[in-house]
Amino acid sequence: MSGERKITATRQLRGKSRRQRRGGRGALFVIAILLGGSGLIRIGTGAGHALANADRAETTEAAQTGPVCEPDAGALAMLEDLRAREARLAEREAQVEDRSQALSLAKAEIDEKIAALVAAEEKLSATLTLADQAADEDVARLVAVYEKMKPKDAASLFGEMDPDFAAGFLARMRPDAAAAVMAGLDPKAAYTISVLLAGRNANAPRN
Repeated sequence: MSGERKITATRQLRGKSRRQRRGGRGALFVIAILLGGSGLIRIGTGAGHALANADRAETTEAAQTGPVCEPDAGALAMLEDLRAREARLAEREAQVEDRSQALSLAKAEIDEKIAALVAAEEKLSATLTLADQAADEDVARLVAVYEKMKPKDAASLFGEMDPDFAAGFLARMRPDAAAAVMAGLDPKAAYTISVLLAGRNANAPRN
């Protein structure tokens, strides 16, 4: 009887040991399942956070960028028209500037020519003045010569002169010398010269 009890006790111990090993294995299995579930939960949570962060980034970028607006066709046409007008105005301004420069050059040339003409006129006037003075001096000398000549000889010379020319000399001579010359002239020539002298005196200013 004691031998059978030992066998029975041994069998019970073996069964208990097996049940313990099985329980240990089950506990390990449960722990592995719990750890795996926890990892999956963490992965899911991380993915959720990542997706949430991506959504927030997209939302922020969209908010910063704003909605994409397509340009209006009418606004583009108006812009092109304004640019064309600006180009035309710039071209007109360039043309006006060119004309203004051309007018300035032409005015400068005209002013230079006018100044040259004025200088030439002044020079000519001075030359004519000198010529008139020289002529007056020559006439004055001739008048002095005719006055010193004998009336008869002077009358012969005046008779050969053109009446208008002779009247000019007689008008410059002293009255007594002119009268002596007139007395020696042919009556017809003396009359013609007298008429010329009277006409000159009539046209002379009286005041």
